[in-house]
Amino acid sequence: MRLITGSKFKIGGMIVAFFLLMMLPPILPSYWLTILTQMLIFGILAMSLDVLMGYTGLPSFGHAGFFGTSAYVVAILSTRYQVGFLGCVFGGFLLSTAIAFLFGLLVAHSGGVYFLMITLALGMVIWGLAFRWVTMTGGDNGIAGIPKPELGIPIPLEDPMVFYYFVLSVFLVVLILLYLFTRSPFGLSLRGIRDSESRMRILGYNTWLHKYLSYVVAGAFGAISGILWAYYNGFVSPMDLDLTASFEAFLMVILGGPGTLIGPALGAGMIVFLKNFISAYTHRWLLILGAIYILAILYVPGGIMELGKRLVKGGDKE
Repeated sequence: MRLITGSKFKIGGMIVAFFLLMMLPPILPSYWLTILTQMLIFGILAMSLDVLMGYTGLPSFGHAGFFGTSAYVVAILSTRYQVGFLGCVFGGFLLSTAIAFLFGLLVAHSGGVYFLMITLALGMVIWGLAFRWVTMTGGDNGIAGIPKPELGIPIPLEDPMVFYYFVLSVFLVVLILLYLFTRSPFGLSLRGIRDSESRMRILGYNTWLHKYLSYVVAGAFGAISGILWAYYNGFVSPMDLDLTASFEAFLMVILGGPGTLIGPALGAGMIVFLKNFISAYTHRWLLILGAIYILAILYVPGGIMELGKRLVKGGDKE
């Protein structure tokens, strides 16, 4: 007799996770509340990258560029020009998406390692601009003093608890939108390109256009996480869009399970936890994250989600 099916396990796990995310914060210490907030923000970043890596089969080492660009726009507009929340959100989202539109023209024709290297180069271009354009970005000093957003309603987002639930709401909206996107006919065609681009081309699909739009969508949703990060952290620097930041996002997807959305969000939670936990004891935490990446590739290439499926299948005994 089967004890539980994979789909029921997945749905049950999501219900439990949602319940914990809703009910635990009021009883947690402030430190763990900040960790949970970071997990949700980087969960959005990981899910946006999963559109490229997991569903289209395009590994990117420059995704933090969209994250950091939108964060910088929020920082500059809110601190120097006192632009309101909606203006900052629109500005950050628009510029990052525009960059995705532009860069997509350069990368959509490639794939595999070539796509990886081109996105790495483009990501470093954005990092170099943030680092060198001192008069606008503050250079290595970054931009501090970003105020918490004001929504125009009596909700004090300065309160960490309220801001957490605000981020959770955005996370759930993004998750639903990306779920609908990946389950749409367009999203299913991306999976076909991931599995065999040549076959999809023979069937009449414009694979270049599909990869291009996938890149743009990933960049747009990555911008959302950058906007939230700027308001949460109150500080933006070139470290938010350097190679390390892109590598962490890449690792979140690999560790959680590409092509699942939920998996990369879980991977983001694990990386944020490990990063904060390990860095408290050693400055060489990047080496440890690198070792985790190697072990995940060797033993669990499908990430946490694949491991969960194995455990479920192991329990499905007659």
